[in-house]
Amino acid sequence: MDLVDRHMRPRLADALGSARVVILHGARQCGKTTLARAVAAERGGTYITLDDQQVLDAARADPRTFLRAYAAPLVIDEVQLGGDRLVREIKIAVDEDGARGRFLLTGSTNFLTVPTVSESLAGRAVILRLWPFSRAELAAAAREATEGRRSDPSTASAADRFATVSGQDRDGTASVVERWLKGGTAAPESLAAGEADRPDRDDYLEMVCTGGYPEVQQLAPAGRAEWFDSYVETVISRDIVNLGDIRRDGLLGRLLRLAAANTASEANLTRWSQQLGADRATVESYLGRLRTVFLVHELPSWTRNRSARVVRRPKLHLTDSGLAAALSGVDAAALRTPTATATGSLLETFAVSEIARQLAARADRATLYHYRDNAGREADLIVERPDGAIAAVEIKATSSPRATDLRHIAALRDSLDRTEPGAFRAGILLHTGRHALSFGDRLLSAPLATLWGSPTRSDD
Repeated sequence: MDLVDRHMRPRLADALGSARVVILHGARQCGKTTLARAVAAERGGTYITLDDQQVLDAARADPRTFLRAYAAPLVIDEVQLGGDRLVREIKIAVDEDGARGRFLLTGSTNFLTVPTVSESLAGRAVILRLWPFSRAELAAAAREATEGRRSDPSTASAADRFATVSGQDRDGTASVVERWLKGGTAAPESLAAGEADRPDRDDYLEMVCTGGYPEVQQLAPAGRAEWFDSYVETVISRDIVNLGDIRRDGLLGRLLRLAAANTASEANLTRWSQQLGADRATVESYLGRLRTVFLVHELPSWTRNRSARVVRRPKLHLTDSGLAAALSGVDAAALRTPTATATGSLLETFAVSEIARQLAARADRATLYHYRDNAGREADLIVERPDGAIAAVEIKATSSPRATDLRHIAALRDSLDRTEPGAFRAGILLHTGRHALSFGDRLLSAPLATLWGSPTRSDD
């Protein structure tokens, strides 16, 4: 496929200009190598990968000489394979000269949780996470390709036609979320025209099952399933097992499939351990390894009682909806049936991941949570700024949203208005329909494509 411009790129460039070391980590095959190579080339630096056994042997044998043999910035791909000794030599090197942007390190495991690396480079490194492609990135690439070819937009898919009509800027999702946090609940201008050009429910389900990994974008459903199977096998056998202390690697695959079947839900480790025939401590440890290699992520439970966030169950999501669908054995055709039970949870994972991917590419310090109170009222996503401003999001697979779908968020709004006036900024219902409608005070129902469409430019 054509090269997709990553929205992380400007933030990565800023980090290289201000920090001595930049660590870019994320799931294997999410595009780190392509981005790192491009950065090294445009800055006249050097790219090397520790996936090459000869390079790895040299790095481990004499890391000091190894690091000084290459032009800066030095990009070291899969740096975690070099172990603690290499990272310590990086620390020594940057302490000696203090040069900014000397090293760009990439890794397919979470740098701060790798047991073989004890040196965190605290105070010397900026750590960025790269996710698989966001829908905003793919839509922008499709629009640019269409404009470059001067082709007839009617030949593009509905999703791509929407991208062309919407004219979103590069940080479309983040801009939309920012607007929510400022109290903006008007629909994007692009939703006021061309209803037929907007994605429909079938389009969304195809997006869900494709996901964002670069390699699967041009594959048919059967090819995607095979790719995901091979991908999981590689990550487990190469990345997780290399972390050590894995005695039952077969359990990892079963746990990941169970997590996929339960994506967008609270992880009940006691029940999972019974289903897997393993003790709870092992399941908890292995789930941690799946987090370390970015196959799953969690949303903490949101409450104004800060200490309570660590004791309530987090909500677990697979990192990519396409991976979750493949591991669950479903495709878009299966999800279209009215009785499909996985549709809602996979669509929720898709939307949550889209927002997370866009926020990760910006320097904004918004944090994502889920919400459930003692009365059973829930919100799929809470986006909170450090100043306490929040936007609450509900995600539904329906094409015919109703005001009652926002009743739990309306109750949260009313509660916060009594206790913390001004904290609640917006409540959003994202759905698979084609209409954007106001459902009352700071409440909006909007198509999922709002996330990668242009925000309205008028002031609130």
